[in-house]
Amino acid sequence: MHPERHAFPALAALVVALGGPALAAPIAVTIDDLPLQAVRDRGTADIAAINAGLLAALREHDIEAVGFVNEVKLEVDGAVDPGRVDVLGDWLEAGHELGNHSYSHPDLHAMPVDDYLADIDRGDALIRPLAERHESPVRYFRHPFLRTGRSIEVRNEVHDWLAANGYLVAPVTIDNSEWIYSAAYDRAHRSGEEALKQRLGESYIDYMADKTAYFVANGRHLFGRDIAQVLLIHVNRLNADWFGALAARLKQEGHSFVSLETALADPAYESRDLWTGPGGISWLHRWLLAVGDRSQFADEPKTPPWVLEAAGLDAE
Repeated sequence: MHPERHAFPALAALVVALGGPALAAPIAVTIDDLPLQAVRDRGTADIAAINAGLLAALREHDIEAVGFVNEVKLEVDGAVDPGRVDVLGDWLEAGHELGNHSYSHPDLHAMPVDDYLADIDRGDALIRPLAERHESPVRYFRHPFLRTGRSIEVRNEVHDWLAANGYLVAPVTIDNSEWIYSAAYDRAHRSGEEALKQRLGESYIDYMADKTAYFVANGRHLFGRDIAQVLLIHVNRLNADWFGALAARLKQEGHSFVSLETALADPAYESRDLWTGPGGISWLHRWLLAVGDRSQFADEPKTPPWVLEAAGLDAE
């Protein structure tokens, strides 16, 4: 047994062994921070190669994704790099949608609302005409850090602006710390530690399978059925190398893949969200908190300490 494995897949297997239905759900894949999560000091050729790897994995598993763009990452020294824009064109050519993730990935909880809205408005200056040329819509917005406002008034002001400008909020139900694995994987790649990269990739698959089982169980607890889920990952080298294996694992465990549009048609997404806390959290946890239910929170899988160490981070 791998020491980095978590307990939740065992729970899912136990449900089946006891005669209950498998913990499985339709999953929409959403991918943040296009053209690349950690874009600093990356050449356009490297960015293109990482995107090509992730697009190949999506194609292999017939997944229709939405990629959320930070347009500032299309720039080099303040000027738009046509090669990075071409990478976004590759996503559209492959049949995926682009969404607005703001221009510069600002924190709503640390700035005036008007400045935040201006940053969103700036965030589709390039992707909207590009999408139109590919006859593709730009209809979803993803909050940076999943932070949606420290008050109901602020949250509603942002949501009203988004609605008036033709955007739907893209929620996340399967939240995770994939970014920690990515940071560790990038460090191992830079130092040429291939054995560590392999260990991180294998642990990542286990971790994400655990997270998925955990949130699917949360959904069943709250709604009495398996709701459609929305998974958040990022464009990074880790997913270029390992998302195909993750998708295969999720299929093996009984999950299927659907579009974001199909997932959001699930009535679960009409649930009340009253969250105004400091962090960005899963919409499933927002809905549980809205009905006063904290019973599911204690068992959430955690990132293994050795992965945190490999990423150069302190314990969660």
